[in-house]
Amino acid sequence: MFDPDKTASMGSAKDPVYDQFATQTVKTQPAPENKPNLIIDESKSKMLLQQIRDNQNITMGIVGGLVGASAGSIVWAIITALTQYQIGFMAIGIGFLAGFGVRKMGQGVDPMFGYFGAALSLFGCMVGNLLTTCIIFSNQEGIAFAEVIAGLNPNVAGEIMKYTFSPIDLLFYGLAVYYGYKFSFRQLTKDELKSITRPAHS
Repeated sequence: MFDPDKTASMGSAKDPVYDQFATQTVKTQPAPENKPNLIIDESKSKMLLQQIRDNQNITMGIVGGLVGASAGSIVWAIITALTQYQIGFMAIGIGFLAGFGVRKMGQGVDPMFGYFGAALSLFGCMVGNLLTTCIIFSNQEGIAFAEVIAGLNPNVAGEIMKYTFSPIDLLFYGLAVYYGYKFSFRQLTKDELKSITRPAHS
């Protein structure tokens, strides 16, 4: 139920100050406008797309994606160290960070940006999985984490990945690749969208 005192302090239909405010608010509300249907102006959209392509940078996109994937894998390892539990859903976060890095640094719209975002997401997941396994092994065996990392080589890393692989990993990796691809592309701003639209009757 309403508190009568609180309701009164906020104003009511019997409060002249509230009534005056409400009346002014209603009067100043703009009347709804019948906005025309908007369509994409093909020539303007092509010009804008060409401008974006002229400014996109796949090299910087790869750098950004690599930074994002690396950051995600490190966060995954830290969380594992703190919780003593490997959380598979962190792979999705790696996919998001990798894709966001590609988008932020690359500012691209071509498919190759999505491909690199997906590949870097998978790479980040594999590194994250490897790091978490090293942390768990380090804690269980009482060996310094740095020493475990120093003992890694491609053959050892491959054996670790094979030993720790689980079918559920395919799901998490698949989601990471999906989000890595999806978030890798530059999005149009509201002003850009506005600049390439026109009324349907024009």
